[in-house]
Amino acid sequence: MKSINPAYVSNDSLWSWLNSYSGSAVFFQFFSLFDNEAFLLLDGQQQVLYWSNGAEQLTGFKSIDVSGQIALSELTRYDGVDKGSQLVSIMKSDGSNFQLDKTVKVLTAENHAVIGFLVRLKQSSGDAQTPKLESKVNSFQGLISRSPTMQAVFQIIENAAETTATVLVRGESGSGKELVAKAIHELSGRRSAPFLAINCAALSSSLLESELFGHVRGAFTGAIKDHHGLFHRAQGGTLFLDEVAELPLELQAKLLRVIQERNYIPVGGDKSINVDVRIVAATHRSLREEVKKGNFREDLMYRLRVVPIFLPPLRERREDISLLLWHFIKQHNADNFRHIEKIDPLAMRTLLDYAWPGNIRELHNVVEYAFAVGRGAVLRSSELPPEFRETKPASAGFAPKPVVYQPPSPEQERQSIQNALQTTHGKVSPAAELLNMSRATFWRKRKLYGL
Repeated sequence: MKSINPAYVSNDSLWSWLNSYSGSAVFFQFFSLFDNEAFLLLDGQQQVLYWSNGAEQLTGFKSIDVSGQIALSELTRYDGVDKGSQLVSIMKSDGSNFQLDKTVKVLTAENHAVIGFLVRLKQSSGDAQTPKLESKVNSFQGLISRSPTMQAVFQIIENAAETTATVLVRGESGSGKELVAKAIHELSGRRSAPFLAINCAALSSSLLESELFGHVRGAFTGAIKDHHGLFHRAQGGTLFLDEVAELPLELQAKLLRVIQERNYIPVGGDKSINVDVRIVAATHRSLREEVKKGNFREDLMYRLRVVPIFLPPLRERREDISLLLWHFIKQHNADNFRHIEKIDPLAMRTLLDYAWPGNIRELHNVVEYAFAVGRGAVLRSSELPPEFRETKPASAGFAPKPVVYQPPSPEQERQSIQNALQTTHGKVSPAAELLNMSRATFWRKRKLYGL
């Protein structure tokens, strides 16, 4: 067969000719002539039948990795109407994202049944040399995201910072609630005053009261001198109350007084102290549900959630996984201990498939683990924590289907915490690390299960 330059073949003629020979050996002979072009041939179920050398070079995925697999996402999405060139976004094998021009033609049999798809890819005409990010990457006060949902969160943070309103941040463990609080502080007129934080689940009721409001000398055994609490030390600034849903009821009344009256009385004291502190609170629970259960004061809830901010979990903004992954890799590359330049495709697919119950904190821990146990310039799946190697990866493709995370039952979680404590001989920090939990989350769950 004589070589044909695709530049001199009209699209209509090309597709008509291919349709007439679809399913025959001629079909594949034809493709071999243009192997340096980025072509995909898919059957009617969108399984990859042919993957050219040009497609390998453009995407980083090898033919052996994708042949017979489902080619997912924007590369093969078809709505029943042939279209001209479309701008789409894909993820390369190393996790980077860039834009391509895509042309899709439907291949039909004589009875007009769809038997396959032909996809041609080219680098975006905007930049023939350098791949472009699929969407705007926004770094906002230490919060990094390209998710449209997070862009809306950033705007709320910026607007709220200009006011003195109390803010309640709701999000799962590891989703970045304290970063939100710091952002509000840094963008506010209080930025030159202190930013202090406390986890309400990490201390007993008596210690928490003393830490928040301070105590006077002789207030209790061991109180040999006056102690200034966080409200006093944060004067003029911002106080971040993490896991505020864990605040004991008796302290909720005292916190309500501070918010309403702008004063408080130290433990054992008899004089009120005026205070000017902005409160940003955070919780992973619904305060409305806690009010229904009788665990939280309704009046305090309304005082705290003047401006509610909801942080989506990482599994709901999967476009941020590769972005954050490379952000943390670059941070550790700067330490010059190990320099990672590429992520193995299987490792990347495993990371994208994972449900990330520990959110961004867990992702950062995974990167630290890989730097500690692995060597070389490529991050491989064998360098991921054990729980990742136990997870079956999704079919190779460009946007793997997310795994639905099934949380453990309360009994399973209780047993896991108990086993971890036994393994570490009752030491909390090592036990929390074993379960990939923050110390505060571990304390809260330990209290919940009475361990």
